[in-house]
Amino acid sequence: MALKLEGYSCDLWDSWSRRDYGRYHEGECAKKWRSFRRDEGVTGGTIYHFAVQQGWIPERSDNFEELDLNGSISYEAPSDRIVGEGWAEHREIEDPKDWNPITELSRYLETLFSPDEIFGYVASSFEKPDKEGRMKWVPANKGIYTTKVGDMLQELRKAKKEGKTLKDVIGQYNETAGAWIRFNPLDGHGVNNENVIDFRYALVESDTMDIEAQNGIIRQLNLPVAVLVHSGGKSLHAIVRIDADDIKEYQSRVNYLYDICRKNGMVIDTQNRNPSRLSRLPGCQRGEKRQFIVDTNIGCKSWNEWKEWTEAVNDDLPDFEELVTEWNDLPELAPELIEGVLREGHKMLIAGPSKAGKSFDLIELAIAIAEGGRWHGFKCRQGRVLYINLELDRASCLHRFKDVYSALGIRGRGISNIDIWNLRGRSIPMDKLAPKLIRRAKDKGYKAVIVDPIYKVITGDENSADQMARFCNQFDKVCTELKAATIYCHHHSKGAQGGKRSMDRASGSGVFARDPDAMIDMIELDLPAATIDQEINKAVCAACRQFLEAHVTDKNWTDELSQDDLLMASKVTEYCRNAIGNSKWKTDIFEKQIAEAAIRARSMTAWRLEGTLREFAKFDPVNCWFRYPIHVADESGALSDIEPETEKPVWEKAKEKRKKQAAKEREAQKNALEMAFTALESEGKDVSLQDLAEYMGKDSKTIGAALGEGKKAKAEWKASFEKFTKEDGKTYVRRVSN
Repeated sequence: MALKLEGYSCDLWDSWSRRDYGRYHEGECAKKWRSFRRDEGVTGGTIYHFAVQQGWIPERSDNFEELDLNGSISYEAPSDRIVGEGWAEHREIEDPKDWNPITELSRYLETLFSPDEIFGYVASSFEKPDKEGRMKWVPANKGIYTTKVGDMLQELRKAKKEGKTLKDVIGQYNETAGAWIRFNPLDGHGVNNENVIDFRYALVESDTMDIEAQNGIIRQLNLPVAVLVHSGGKSLHAIVRIDADDIKEYQSRVNYLYDICRKNGMVIDTQNRNPSRLSRLPGCQRGEKRQFIVDTNIGCKSWNEWKEWTEAVNDDLPDFEELVTEWNDLPELAPELIEGVLREGHKMLIAGPSKAGKSFDLIELAIAIAEGGRWHGFKCRQGRVLYINLELDRASCLHRFKDVYSALGIRGRGISNIDIWNLRGRSIPMDKLAPKLIRRAKDKGYKAVIVDPIYKVITGDENSADQMARFCNQFDKVCTELKAATIYCHHHSKGAQGGKRSMDRASGSGVFARDPDAMIDMIELDLPAATIDQEINKAVCAACRQFLEAHVTDKNWTDELSQDDLLMASKVTEYCRNAIGNSKWKTDIFEKQIAEAAIRARSMTAWRLEGTLREFAKFDPVNCWFRYPIHVADESGALSDIEPETEKPVWEKAKEKRKKQAAKEREAQKNALEMAFTALESEGKDVSLQDLAEYMGKDSKTIGAALGEGKKAKAEWKASFEKFTKEDGKTYVRRVSN
């Protein structure tokens, strides 16, 4: 009663009862089972209680985890499940009223074979013990395997007409044992697998289920059965269409067939895999029962049709919807998690080069969601967030969160909304991680799950579109099951990225850019020297102002320094040093502060964020500075006109190379002139062009051109040398003081 209530089948009870040979009677369990109601009130707990009372101790696995009060137990149903556990239909089978052995075999042969094909059968038998020591009737030999189907059908028709029996045609057989037949055509030279000429059928048989349950489940599975035969014993023999081209395909299809049957609660006799296997010959007596055809041509018409049917039944896809029925009552859109960028339950990818601070950016985003704050200026909806750390050790990750909180200047009122899953050294492929993540995070109420970074969990080749599509589908599962946004980061491909579209910069297959609902791309800006100097100036000025506010309280510096002075590092540092006077400890503090400010400013990098969005209009690019450990908005607009580094064409690279080479040559010539001039000048006389030319072993016109006389003279020479005067036809030069 308890087993039936809990959804199990009668076969479990029947197979357990068989172990008591003294009390077990065939069919008794099935008869009682049908009388049990599901509302008897006896549950599985009763069985458990009785077992423990009799000394049973439950097995304990080392592979377990403790659940807290908020934990949940989830069960993932096996794929390819068509018949629910314990819900196999029981189809009764009636003995044939007009049973004619000759007609039975004729119908069997006409259904499975063509007249010119050869088949095999065995009529003789002998008794031998099975694995459990019980005596069993088995085929005595290979039997007959040279008969053509057409010849046998002709003999059967003749015997029926003359009033003869089946034994007169196939030979005498033991009615206690029955007889057997091979369901695939043979070559007439033997009965092994190599003698099978067409891998057409396979045998499905189960000895452990009620025969009514077998009949029901075979029909529920829609198996492409050519002939369904009652074995005269405890099982049905389903001759299933396989239609394989060779033995390899036959084995593959039989494995698939048996796997589907097994997953749907049918315990298959796996010894029946061979294509040359014997089945029961319909029309024969077997003890008190008969071997007869239950039905023909049931289920799908072919193997391909059946396989498509099984895949369609198990696709877990929703039904079609008619737009007209939803038109006036559209479902609500998911709330915006990041305003104007991402909705709850959707996916977002952040792509960028190495050292862009992507991990810091994801931590900033986690904090923005937990606190209900802003991320790069976008308002975030407050909620719980799970950060999956795959790269940092646990201590570094926790410290990094605290550092970012401190740099942002946030008190941390929403810190309880952040959970961290540290998996460094324990990361597994995403297809394995996703179900574990779903099971652990179910009912936690997360608004977002952040995976950092994905290269640690990628399955397959990142350049393969189909493999990456399957990989990205794992994020869909997480989003669907947890109803949370999934956010992850990926790296750029090699080379300059400025000339590419934002969605083309991510490394690997284009699937990475096309799959997410929102893609945020980070690209570094190539900062001019003037911009870097400007940022250093601002940082030093800010450090000076902080120093003045903290340590210079005896002077009215706000009146003595103008607004322009406070924006010039040279002016404000000079003022600070004068204000400090002879105080060594203040001097040390001041010099340390401005040095650190300059170093921080010099180490800052500039970035531009561009978005490719599915649900929202594209936003204007966002410029920011990465000032370790956080990203800071470019409020001054200094970065708006700066372009990222682009991949230059070959001709332009060659031109720049020639320019650099020419500059090197000019620098070398300049140094040589300087050395020659210094050597001659040390002799205490005016240095003429002729003197330089003789000293350097060159023509005076060449030296004159280099010093500024010729049309090809360059400005840099004038910085060091200058024409001075002419006397007696000689040109003299002098050093120009800087």
